[in-house]
Amino acid sequence: MRAPVKLHLASSSPGKLAEYRGLAGTFSGTVPLELVLLRNFDSLPAFEENAPTFAENAGGKALHYSRFQDGLVFADDSGLVVPALNGAPGVQSARYAGPHASNAERNAKLFREMQHRSGSEREAHFICAIALVKRGQMVAIVTDRVDGTILGSPRGTGGFGYDPVFFFPPLQKSFAELSATEKNQYSHRGKAFRRLLAFLSTVL
Repeated sequence: MRAPVKLHLASSSPGKLAEYRGLAGTFSGTVPLELVLLRNFDSLPAFEENAPTFAENAGGKALHYSRFQDGLVFADDSGLVVPALNGAPGVQSARYAGPHASNAERNAKLFREMQHRSGSEREAHFICAIALVKRGQMVAIVTDRVDGTILGSPRGTGGFGYDPVFFFPPLQKSFAELSATEKNQYSHRGKAFRRLLAFLSTVL
């Protein structure tokens, strides 16, 4: 039996790794996958995510950290886009209310910006870009999105970030009200990662 192909996630987040491992469990390729965190991630020189697009940030991050790890390294960048706010929070999603703001503070700022908007002005989407690199060479970049609207107040206790304020019409729930199975199926990260797995199934 062929040994698993190891993918190194450029992150120190066990929660993000667990989410990707759950998604990888649906992989139907001929080669098994093993997902691990990049060794000593927090002690490595940090990558500054200051590019104007999610794909550029994900690609730059994967290329940066592949210098410290042999084999396949993948990284992601994701966030919330509100067209009526000229694309904000966008690539600044994690820093929307300041570099050290909490999720509640970021959502509170978003509510203030949206308080006089209605109808189509409340439309929004989450985007996720994932880049895969090997020995400093880009292998693939994939992106996907999920569409919804911004609620007037938070709903649900699950998820993180902007999940409580993002309403997903097909299920009539906020992202913070979705089960883990539902979120894996419909989320921007889940959809993007399945794109990456589909690509891997053609080259492994």
